[in-house]
Amino acid sequence: MKHYDIIFTGGGLAALLTLSELVKKGGYASSSILIIDTETKNTNDRTWCFWDTNETYNGIATKIWDNIAFKTEELQLQMPIAPYQYKMLRSKVFYEKVLKEIEGQNSIEFYNDCIINIYEESNICLVETTSATFSSTKIINSIYDPKPVVSQTKYPLVQQHFVGWFVQTKEPVFNANCPIFMDFSVEQKGNTRFMYVLPITSTEALVEYTLFSKDVLPKSEYEEAIQKYLINLGVTEYEILENEQGNIPMTCYPFWKHNTKNIIHIGSAGGWTKASTGYTFKNSLKKSKELVAYLQTGLDFTKFHKITKFWFYDVLLIDILYDTNQYGKPIFNALFKNKNALLIFKFLDEETSFWEDLQVIWMCPKKLFIKALVKRIVKGF
Repeated sequence: MKHYDIIFTGGGLAALLTLSELVKKGGYASSSILIIDTETKNTNDRTWCFWDTNETYNGIATKIWDNIAFKTEELQLQMPIAPYQYKMLRSKVFYEKVLKEIEGQNSIEFYNDCIINIYEESNICLVETTSATFSSTKIINSIYDPKPVVSQTKYPLVQQHFVGWFVQTKEPVFNANCPIFMDFSVEQKGNTRFMYVLPITSTEALVEYTLFSKDVLPKSEYEEAIQKYLINLGVTEYEILENEQGNIPMTCYPFWKHNTKNIIHIGSAGGWTKASTGYTFKNSLKKSKELVAYLQTGLDFTKFHKITKFWFYDVLLIDILYDTNQYGKPIFNALFKNKNALLIFKFLDEETSFWEDLQVIWMCPKKLFIKALVKRIVKGF
């Protein structure tokens, strides 16, 4: 049985961001590292978007925008977001970038197999795959297991599920300079439903039908909604270049409670997905830096996570979306109608002061959140 200093179980976004940070920080050149995943990461299996105030990943971004749009039947808003920029990143170029960063690092190995079990025994961590068993000093796990979340009721699970088409149209119908962050003009059907449009050119865009709700839909329902949306834009002819489908867990479940002294859960498996939005890239970028710095302290992983005020805010929003899913539209409408995208982005990045928090909270439907707060106090945080 081969032993490693660190084993990554799962080699997706969070794992590769952490691995990249380890290489950049140095001090781990002599550490043996193994990354186990079922497949080699070399395709466009993901599209990530995030807002940022610096040039992070600008060189490999598919598209960068300085404005965003928000729409309902009543509102048609276009907002500058400076000093932020909204960025679109395809996974293939990200994978290639990380692999290039670790090129020549002989202490790093990749292994493709299905993981059956991970556990800690007498201060030694063990990983069982279908064909081998490995031991390590530390395990960094990013394989999401939904069972602990769905088997409890204290922290609801709202799913962000979507189907997206990369389309090429004959007519120029998209504003290449402005993505549509949320378009709530689509029929809600008792849920929180919106279109998300990322225009690359005036004739090419990712058009995504997205829901924040408990249950996923038949794939045909997403596709019919996209078709109808394109027709309403005036599109008569188009080609589907690529398509993607996803389901992101939005929950405040305390994943960190499953960490042990030497095993830590990261990414969606560790609660790194921002519960109130489903955004993963920016949070994982921050958390990966924190984790690498923490590794250098030598402290056990049970002490890594710290609850912040933003977790409490997210708990209330997820409670509302779970119990009264139709209120997503009025909540986001209330947040964006004042055109203060800068404050909203800063709040969602968890970088606001308490005074700024109050400004955001004041925008929200107050009775709805007061009712949710009372129910949560009774239920317990």
